[in-house]
Amino acid sequence: MDNIYLLILIAITVLAVADIIVGVSNDAINFLNSAIGSKALSLRTIMIVASLGIFIGAVFSSGMMEVARKGIFVPAQFEFGEIMLIFMAVMITDILLLDFFNTLGLPTSTTVSIVFNLLGAAVVMSLIKISHSESETIADLGNYINTAKAIEIITGILLSVVIAFSVGAFVQWVSRLIFTFNYEKRIKNFGVLFGGVALTAITYFIFLKGLKGTPYYKELKSILDGNEIYIIIGSFVFWTLFSFIFEKLTKKTVLLVVIAIGTFGLALAFSGNDLVNFIGVPMAAYHSYEAWIAGGMDSTMSMAVLEKKVPAEPVLLFIAGTIMVLTLWFSKKAKTVAETEISLSRQGETHEKFEPNRISRAIVKVTSQLSSYFSAVVPSSISESLSKSFEKPNFTMTKNQSIEAPAFDMIRASVNLMVAGVLIAIATSMKLPLSTTYVTFMVAMGTSLADRAWGRESAVYRVAGVLNVIGGWFGTAIGAFIAAGIVVFLINFNAIVIIPILLLLTVILLYRNYKFHKTKSTKTIDEDSLSEAEGSSVQGVIHESAKNISKVVKRTNKIYSNTIDGLAKQELSLLKKSKNQVVKLSDEIDDLRDNITYFIKNLDASSLQASGFYINILGYLQDMSQSLEYISKISYRHINNNHKQLKSGQIKELKEIVDKLEVLFSDIEKAFKSESFEEIGVILNEKKMVYNLLNEKIEKQIERTRSEESSPKNTTLHFGLLLETKDLVDATMNLLEEYHNSFDSSIEPATISVSKENK
Repeated sequence: MDNIYLLILIAITVLAVADIIVGVSNDAINFLNSAIGSKALSLRTIMIVASLGIFIGAVFSSGMMEVARKGIFVPAQFEFGEIMLIFMAVMITDILLLDFFNTLGLPTSTTVSIVFNLLGAAVVMSLIKISHSESETIADLGNYINTAKAIEIITGILLSVVIAFSVGAFVQWVSRLIFTFNYEKRIKNFGVLFGGVALTAITYFIFLKGLKGTPYYKELKSILDGNEIYIIIGSFVFWTLFSFIFEKLTKKTVLLVVIAIGTFGLALAFSGNDLVNFIGVPMAAYHSYEAWIAGGMDSTMSMAVLEKKVPAEPVLLFIAGTIMVLTLWFSKKAKTVAETEISLSRQGETHEKFEPNRISRAIVKVTSQLSSYFSAVVPSSISESLSKSFEKPNFTMTKNQSIEAPAFDMIRASVNLMVAGVLIAIATSMKLPLSTTYVTFMVAMGTSLADRAWGRESAVYRVAGVLNVIGGWFGTAIGAFIAAGIVVFLINFNAIVIIPILLLLTVILLYRNYKFHKTKSTKTIDEDSLSEAEGSSVQGVIHESAKNISKVVKRTNKIYSNTIDGLAKQELSLLKKSKNQVVKLSDEIDDLRDNITYFIKNLDASSLQASGFYINILGYLQDMSQSLEYISKISYRHINNNHKQLKSGQIKELKEIVDKLEVLFSDIEKAFKSESFEEIGVILNEKKMVYNLLNEKIEKQIERTRSEESSPKNTTLHFGLLLETKDLVDATMNLLEEYHNSFDSSIEPATISVSKENK
């Protein structure tokens, strides 16, 4: 039985390595997003700077390790065997929870995860001990849990959300008021002072306040204590002079330095604060094992030894820092998680990742009303003066170009890094395991709000996204508490059997999530996906949109024939596949319609006719997708509800229509794919023949309904299919007529040339 504790320690160590990898993948957003979002520095430079910060921060994180040993529970109340089971349960549940959120691309808190894992496992183990005691009751639970410290940590985490959001919004509002969005002009005059203030704040709070949480502070205490004001003044003078010299020598803005040093400092603060989340428990397990060996290998010995301050082994911190750096460079999940925060804080248009909900709509509605009341109270002269600082440069870009552009400017990136770094460093100096995810995310959201990035066009989507992320945080807390409690209960029941099973399950789930994410991230763009038009004349749009029409017709042909085939065979999976394909097609057409604003803005005054043509084309494409959507929906519903199969005569008629439409759609696809627009006139001649076929089938169904006994559901379905097919053909023929009437082979097509400045 004694060997099981060695095996548990080895398993915890292996899980610690995996936990670092998973944790850094989640927390990379904390220090990368501001630099990545502003695109002020190259990705390689950002990664090198962040790597240095992480590595140095890992060495400074020793003081935070106390939280895992005695921050949540009272070690003296537990035996060695019980402590090891608690640590085992915590590591298993922690890694699975974090990996689950990473796979979804949602940033969650490693601090909340580890705190509530420890709390859940400790509470359940305490209840097990109480249940075996004749003298103790559930009221004695407080003897086992470090209630005061746990409440302090949890309160700090929750308060950080409000504080980070409020401080981030205020500092950004003041910064934008001073510099405006056209900051290039004012940064020449005030950039040196801004650089001095920002760099002083970053260096003082991160490097000096942060030192209080490290074992190296004793050596510097005599120099630092009492001299804070002189250090701040000296730092400000030094960094202001540095900013002045940097701008004169390089002819570049000092904001680049602020972002670089801010990224370094934030990575350092993250590593110093959050490393406890990954290796705090394994190190506590290692110290427990050492005490157990020294104490004669008695599994019932008290773990009061954990209440003593034990310095972390520098070698272990060095190894952990190395693993964190390697993960930062090679983890693809880190990039996925980063996309969520950047999209929610983007200044311009983006493909919104979240759908609005009732709460987000209500919040936006109430906020809009409050804004209206505030505007009515504030004098118009003041309101207009303030609004001028928030006027954005008007660049004409497509939505995709907007997404490729920097998500926000260097002013906001600097504020994000400065405020987040300062708040985290303060918490680290107080030895509070503050959630770096909460702080950096909420600072980014606060600065976004202050920058008016959440306009009427995007507010409901962005607020919904923030609520989803915050909801995920609470889900992490509840899930961690319950999961860790269940796991420690199972392990305590039979450790020899349950631990190997849980470890195997962990490996399987990690591998499954890895494969799922790899498949999702490496998914290539479908060759039949639609692209935005950039033509500046009718002929330009005709030639450029021909590929889209070819793809839509090809997909329409496939969806329609598969739907009828699935209906005839009563194959629900095929009908479901067709239904999903229609949804995808409709979404792509909606994206094209969303880009109409940018398309029209890009047109010259002499080419406005192209916009009318393009709008009509998109309208016909939408009509086609709506007909397909109705056909696939009623077919799927009919089979899913187990209604009677269509009669053989009805199926035969539908097959005839499919055969006819396959030829029609195939001819259209070839004409547009090869841009042989002269052939459209020939295809239009088939219009009457197709209509006659559909009208003939409709008349047959009317006669069948009058003369034969048939199912009302079948009759409704068959009429619905025939009438909607007629609408589908109508939309297709209208599309062809639009092209036929507008095409002129004698005119050279013109396209838009987007200037580099706008890109």
